[in-house]
Amino acid sequence: TQPKNIMVSASTRRENSCYISVLNIIQGDVDPTQVHKALQRIRERRLVNFIPWGPAGIQVALSRKSPHVETAHKVSGCMLANHTCMAQMFQRTVNQYDKIRKRGAFIDNYRKQDGFELEEFDSSREVVSSLVEEYQAAERPDYTTWGVDGGVRGQDNASNGIGLGSGSNRGAALQAEDADARY
Repeated sequence: TQPKNIMVSASTRRENSCYISVLNIIQGDVDPTQVHKALQRIRERRLVNFIPWGPAGIQVALSRKSPHVETAHKVSGCMLANHTCMAQMFQRTVNQYDKIRKRGAFIDNYRKQDGFELEEFDSSREVVSSLVEEYQAAERPDYTTWGVDGGVRGQDNASNGIGLGSGSNRGAALQAEDADARY
């Protein structure tokens, strides 16, 4: 891991935290069978934790080296991952907002704008808090039923357009159980 290339700093080592999905984009001279074997080792040895309520969502995209871009490396890659530790980062943001809101700092600049309502900030805070709750719920095996039994939270998240993945993440994870057999 190269810390200077990490976009968000959050600890993935926390107990019960897990990966929701991972995308690896590998460019260059790579043997697909070696990549497949490496993924098998990761799963067999449980080197990383994945969500308990669905299959390990690892996707790999292999591509040849670009003839238009010169690099000194034989292989280069990019990993994009959705991890439940993101709840920590969002919770820090909510805590910082609460401190600023309590003091009333920077509010005057926004009040000068026509049509601005302070409730928009509070509403956004609630959306981020809901996202924190959903990331925390995703760490539990009962996530697929979270927010269903009398839970307005799950319905709010769908209507607000927030969630942990694209589309209906819970449904996609359940439908993709057989995709795990490919690895």
